[in-house]
Amino acid sequence: MPDPNGFLRYDRRLPARRPVPVRISDWREVYPPAGEELIREQATRCMDCGIPFCHDGCPLGNRIPDWNDLVRTGNWDAAVESLHATNNFPEFTGRLCPAPCEAACVLGISGGQPVTIKQVEVEIADAAAARGFTPRPVPAPSGRSVAVVGSGPAGLAAAQQLARAGHAVTVYERDDAIGGLLRYGIPDFKLEKRHIDARLAQLTAEGVRFRTGVNVGVDVTAEQLRAEHDAVLLACGALQGRDTPETPGRALRGVHQAMAHLVAANRAVATAATDQAGVVATGERRLARAVLPDGSPIDAAGKHVVIIGGGDTAADCLGVAHRQGAAGVHQLDLYPQPPQERDEARDPWPTWPWILRSYPAHEEGGERVFAVAVQEFVDDGTGQVRAVRIAEVTVEKRDGRRVVTVVPGSERELPADLVLLAIGFEGTEQQPLLAQLGVARNARGAIDARDDWQTDADGVFVAGDMHRGASLIVWAIAEGRAVAAAIHTYLGGVGALPAPVGPAAQALAVR
Repeated sequence: MPDPNGFLRYDRRLPARRPVPVRISDWREVYPPAGEELIREQATRCMDCGIPFCHDGCPLGNRIPDWNDLVRTGNWDAAVESLHATNNFPEFTGRLCPAPCEAACVLGISGGQPVTIKQVEVEIADAAAARGFTPRPVPAPSGRSVAVVGSGPAGLAAAQQLARAGHAVTVYERDDAIGGLLRYGIPDFKLEKRHIDARLAQLTAEGVRFRTGVNVGVDVTAEQLRAEHDAVLLACGALQGRDTPETPGRALRGVHQAMAHLVAANRAVATAATDQAGVVATGERRLARAVLPDGSPIDAAGKHVVIIGGGDTAADCLGVAHRQGAAGVHQLDLYPQPPQERDEARDPWPTWPWILRSYPAHEEGGERVFAVAVQEFVDDGTGQVRAVRIAEVTVEKRDGRRVVTVVPGSERELPADLVLLAIGFEGTEQQPLLAQLGVARNARGAIDARDDWQTDADGVFVAGDMHRGASLIVWAIAEGRAVAAAIHTYLGGVGALPAPVGPAAQALAVR
C-alpha cells in the first residue's frame, strides 16, 4: 500500500531547469534528467486515493497511483509495464502534456500541491528508453491492411495498436520525416527528436511501414488508397491556422503564421544536426538559416519580435526567438492576466483551471502584455512591417459570443520586424483527399465521426485533432488507441483492443 504520510513529509519539487544563459545557446531540452531519489520522493506523495480523480483528468486512463507506488518501492520494470498498458508514448506526453491529471489530483484541493505526475511519468519512460524499447511480439498476420494518413501521435498510436493485433499497417506522411507536429512543430528544447526516432524503430520492428513524401489525395488518390487497403484512418491533424485578414496591414512582409516560424526553425535544427560537412551545431545558437518553403528567411536574429497569442504555440515561438537571437520580444494576449491560483467559483476542482501558466521560455526573456488587441500592422513604407499598433481592451461574453471593446485613448505602438500569429487553429486543412472520399469538414473545421469512429465514407475512420480540433497530445493518443479498437472490430479481428474514449468524449469540465 502507499505511504499514507508521504504527502506530509515531502513538498512538491521539480528538477531544476538548465540555467537560462546556457540553454538559450543551444536547442537541447530545458530539463535535465531528475535523480532517482527525487522521483521516488515525489512518487511517495501519491495517496492512492479511494477515488483517483487523476484518472478522470487523463483521457488515457493512466494507472497513475499504481505506477507512482511502483516507483516509490523501486520496482521500475513493473512501473514501465503499468505505464505502457495505457499509453503508447509516455515519453511524449511526459514532456508535452500540460497535465490535466495534476489539476485533478486530490492533493490540489484548496490550493494544495498536486503530485508531480508528469515528471514521474517521463522518468519512468526515460528509464525504459535507456534500456531500449523492446518490440512486442506480433501475432500471426490477419491478412487485413490499414492505411494511416498522418504520422502525428494519433496516427502512430493507432498504427502500433493495429500492428500488434496482426494487421498490416502503412503510415503515409506528406513531409520528409515521420512525426507530424512532433517532428517539425515542437521545438527540440521541449522534445528532442531522438525520442521520436527511438519509437519509430520500435514500430518498424513491429511491422509498421512508413511512406514519407506522399501527399495522399495528390500523389496517391483516395481510390488507389482504398483499393490497396481494407480500412483507412485519417489522422492529419488540425493545421489550419486562425488568421486576422481584417486587420490593416496583415499582408505586409514579416507577418506570418506561428507554425511557419516553428516549422522553419525545426527544419534548420534538423538540417544542422545531420550535416556532416558542417559544425555539429546542436550545441550552438545559430544552426542554420530558418527559411520558408520559397527560400525567404523567417529568422528572429536581431529583430524585434511580436507574438500574438497566449498559449503553448506562442510560448514555443518565444523560446525559438530567444535561441535565434532576437533583439526583443513582446507576447500579446487578448485576455486579462489570469490569477496565480484556481478560482474555485469559476473552475472548481477537479476541472482544468484558468490560471497564469508560465513556461520555461518566459523566464528566458521577453515581455508579456495582457488585455490588448492589435489594431494595425504598421508599414515601413516598403511593404515591410515595422511596428504593431495595439490598444487596451475589455473582453466579455454576451449571449454566448465574445465581445471585445477598445479602451479609448489607450493605443500605442510596439516595434516589430517579425510578427507571429499564434491565435489558435480553425480545424483540419481543406485538401483534395476529403473531396475524393466524399468527406466534408463541419462548422468547426473538423471531421465528424459516427459512434464507431467511421466518417460518412464507410471504412474510412478519423481520430485525433482532425476529429476533435486542436487539442492535447493525451487526447490524440487516446483517440488513436480508441479508433484502432474500432478498426480492429471492423476488420473482424479476434478479441477487443482497449478503447479509452468514445468519439463524443469531452474533457473534465463544469457542466
